[in-house]
Formats: sequence, structure tokens, C-alpha cells
Amino acid sequence: MTTRTDLDETPGIENLERMTRNLKKVEELSERLHRVMTNRKGHNPSLDAPNQELFGKAALAYWSEMINNPAKVLEHQMDYWSGTMKHFVEAQQTLAKGKLEAPQDPGPRDRRFANPLWDTHPYFNFVKQQYLINANALSQAVSDVTDMEPAEKNRLKYFSQQIIDMMSPTNFLATNPDALEKAIETEGQSLVQGLENLIRDLEANNGEMVVRLADEQAFELGRNIATSPGSVVFRNPMMEIIQYAPTTEKVYKTPLVIFPPWINKFYILDLKAQNSLVKWLADQGYTVFMVSWINPDATYSEIGLEDYIEQGYLTAIGEVKKITGEKQVNVVGYCIAGTTLSLTLSLMKQRGDKSVKSATFFTALTDFSDQGEFAPFLTDDFIDGIEEEIDDKGILPSVIMARTFSFLRSNDLIYSPAIRSYMMGETPPAFDLLYWNGDGANLPGKMAKQYLRGLCQRDELAQGGFDLLGHKLELSDIDVPVCSIACETDHIAAWKDCYRGVQKMGSKDKTFIVTESGHIAGIVNPPSKKKYGHYINADLSLDYADWLKAADFTEGSWWPRWEKWLKKRSGTMIPARKPGDSTHPVLCEAPGTYVKIKATV
Repeated sequence: MTTRTDLDETPGIENLERMTRNLKKVEELSERLHRVMTNRKGHNPSLDAPNQELFGKAALAYWSEMINNPAKVLEHQMDYWSGTMKHFVEAQQTLAKGKLEAPQDPGPRDRRFANPLWDTHPYFNFVKQQYLINANALSQAVSDVTDMEPAEKNRLKYFSQQIIDMMSPTNFLATNPDALEKAIETEGQSLVQGLENLIRDLEANNGEMVVRLADEQAFELGRNIATSPGSVVFRNPMMEIIQYAPTTEKVYKTPLVIFPPWINKFYILDLKAQNSLVKWLADQGYTVFMVSWINPDATYSEIGLEDYIEQGYLTAIGEVKKITGEKQVNVVGYCIAGTTLSLTLSLMKQRGDKSVKSATFFTALTDFSDQGEFAPFLTDDFIDGIEEEIDDKGILPSVIMARTFSFLRSNDLIYSPAIRSYMMGETPPAFDLLYWNGDGANLPGKMAKQYLRGLCQRDELAQGGFDLLGHKLELSDIDVPVCSIACETDHIAAWKDCYRGVQKMGSKDKTFIVTESGHIAGIVNPPSKKKYGHYINADLSLDYADWLKAADFTEGSWWPRWEKWLKKRSGTMIPARKPGDSTHPVLCEAPGTYVKIKATV
């Protein structure tokens, strides 16, 4: 029979034992944390210097505004103080009435503050409201700065927004009700697990803070991701070429060669059968070849865009022609690979090479006159810091590029995952797209410099020509049939900028499609999901805004529309081809070996 004493003492003993175990675990984890931070590789201070200089300029501009327009600055200060004091008094009055509740809060909806306690609990509501008041004050102060160049002001807006996002109360344990509730529910175990997750991420990245977005143990290339049957039929130091097995008895005569971006892995186009563009194309009767780029290390430091073109694009096109016996191929370039495809097509035109029958571009920038959200990262001082990093390591490490892209959407790609992993102690989700997103690639040093300086910063391809391989490469040289797909909410390659580049191409046969959603979801948009629609307008002489206004909208994926376009340029049907030939034996099965090489830090 259980006595009252048993009921009182047993939970206490269990709690004490659990607390002792957790304290011992925290002690062990603290030692690991100390070791990883002690052995952390040196940080490149040159990448911080531009920000320090920028905020110095902002401070001078603020004081200049104070001197020249004191009434305006004083008005801002008064608005800020009155807002904070008004909210403080309201909270005090509510508490004075003996009510443990927050003032009425109809305030703006924000996914970060979804927990009801942000609206109902006086402490959390007060913290939230003060944060929002402070955030608004900082945004307003930056918006009203006048004594700065537009480019400098845009950078100031970007970095000040990073500060605003970073200081959100959801990012701190003491002011995050979700994390505190979880800690209480698990008797602190969630915090111990969170510390384990933090240290594991630091150890995996030599002390660099890179938040894991997906459960890396949940996926294996070739088993449950990148599973389309195929074979590697060619390999050189730059790439492997995968020829996918046919799924139809007959195929179109003209083969299709896909060039994915080398900043990530090709299998974004072959995540799983349900959303694999590779499989879908094979099912429509195309002979699909995929380039799988090497993940470069420091030995590739002197590899430039000319090597990607000669040993990558031109070699791949040549080898596919040999394997299939065809004189021409259709090609696809995705993102940065589409940018480089433009260079290749210009070079081929100038050399008289007619091996390409048509070219398709997925979210590919060729006109960088409007740098958009990347403008803060394309100033001289920032690229100087990047080049210093490259000179030290021989490559542009994947972690730097990943961090840059993540900070464009910091709440979604940094802070929210960090909260779930480090405060809530949750295992990252088994999500294939996020797994791919974390499987980045390094960039060869020379190529990264050429891309950042010549293409992104100086916009040479669209403005006068890009010097490479003894030629001045220009968009006007591109005269093959062109189809370009851009994404409506793309923050990496804005659709209006993609459109402007296509307008400058010399082809008389140009099709432009804008799909709903962003850089990845807009492209990986299978017809079966019936999710995102697309816009089409044949008149490419219009300004981008007028083009969209006059465009026809179609529900559903752009894939079938593009396939109809591609089919007209793919020849007759012939018996299906098996991967390789007598001079191109199968080297290994897809997805090959290069895709499995992890980025070095």
C-alpha cells in the first residue's frame, strides 16, 4: 500500500536524480563548448569592417541631421518616448487594478509572436510591445536619414533590419514563452538537448555558427533522395555527366543537357519521384543528361569561368553529341549556371559553333544593373573582404555563401531554426529541401572573383561585354531560341531583372514565363501538386510592369507549357537510348561520386 510519505518523497528523489544527471550533462557539454570555441579557426575581421564603417557614416549622418534639422530629430525622439511611456503607464494601470493581464493588444500580427501569452500575459506583452516600439523607432530613424548616398542608405536599411531581427525577444530564452514552457514541461531536458544541438553544430563547422536546417541522418543520396535511375557516363576534374535511364519506349531525337548551379548540388531537380523534374522529363520521352559539378577544394583556386565553360559546358555538349550521335542538343541553365550558359552561348556564336538548338534559363540573372537585395554584399569594401578570405583559403567557402543567402531571410533561415534547435531542443526536421539547402559547395577562388567583380558588380555581360577566352562576350550574341522561367517572389534572382536580361538577348524566338513562388519552389513545381500558377505574355518589348499587367495567368505548373515549347525543338521520336555507348562505358550508377563530396570549411 502506498503511503502519503511515499507520494511526497518519490517525485522529489526522481527530480533530484534527474537534476543531477542534467547538471553533469551540462558540465560535460560546457567542456566541449570550451574546446570547440578555443580551437575555432580565426575569424576574418575584414568581413566586419564594412559594417563598422557603414554605421560610422550613419552616425555622422544622424548628427548632421541633428544640426541641420533639430526639430525633425526631436520629433522622432518625442514620438519614441511617448510611445514607450504610454505603453508603460497602460501596463501599470492594469496591474494596479489587481489584474494579472495585459492591456488590450490589437497590435500587428507576426508569426514570431504566435503564442497567446504574447497577447495575454502582462510580462510577455510588455516585452513584445517595447520591442515593436523600438524596432519602429530604429526603422524610422534610418528611413529619415538624408545625408547619405542611396547605395549607402540601402545598406544601412539592410544591416539595421538585421539588428532589429536579431534583437527580437523570441531569440532569448528569458523572453521566449515557448522555450520556457518547454523547459518546464521537460524539467530542463529541452535546454540540455538544445545545448547539445548547439555544440554539435559548432563542432561540425569548426566553431562557425551554422544552424542545421534538416536532419542529416534522415537522407542518403541514391536511397531516398536523388533516386532517378541513371549512370555516370563521363567524368573529368570539373564534372560528372549523368545520363538518365529512359522510362518510355521511344524518346525525342534531340537530347537535353541540364547545367545546375555549382553553388549547390544538382539533385534539387531530383529530390524525390513526386517532384523530380528529371523523372518527369524522362516520362515525357526526353533523353536527359545532368551535369554534376565537382565540389572544389583549395587545389581548384585558379579555376575560372573559362574552365567552367571549356571543361564544363563545351565538353558536356560535345560528349553528349558523341554519345547520342546528334549534331545539336537542347540545354538548360539554372541560376548561376544559366548566367554562365549565356557566356557560353555568346562564345559559341562568335566561334561559329551551332551545337545548341535551344536554351532554357531557370531563374538566371544576366543583367545585374539592379543588384536588388544583394546590393549590401556587392560594394567594394565587402568584396575586398571576400577576396581576402579567398586569398587565404583558395576558395570561397560554402559557409560564407550559405550565411549570405540565409541573412536575406534571417527570421526563416536563421533565428526560427535556431530557436527550435537550441532553445526547444528539437531535432531538425526530415525535410528533403532543407537537407539539400544545407548541402552546399565551395566556389573556386578565381571564378568567385570573376563572378562577383565582372558580372555582379560591373555588369559587364549586359554593359559592353565580358572579356573571356580572347572574346568580348555579349547578350546580343545569343540567337538560339530562348525560354526563360523566372519566379515572382524570388529574392535571389528577381524576375524583373531576369526579364531585362532576356530582352537584351539577340534571339528572335524568345519566351518568358513568370511562375508564382520563389527561387526554389517556383521551379520545383510539379503539375501533380496543382499549387503555383504562372504568367505568360509574348510581347517582350514592354516594360516589366506592363508585361506583367498584360500577361495571361494560368493555374498550375509551368512544366507542361515549357514541355510543349521544348517538344517543338526536340525532333522526331526514336527508340529509347540506353546510358552510354562503346566509347562511354558506365562509370558508376547515379547519382555518381562528385555529388557526395561535402564542402570543406
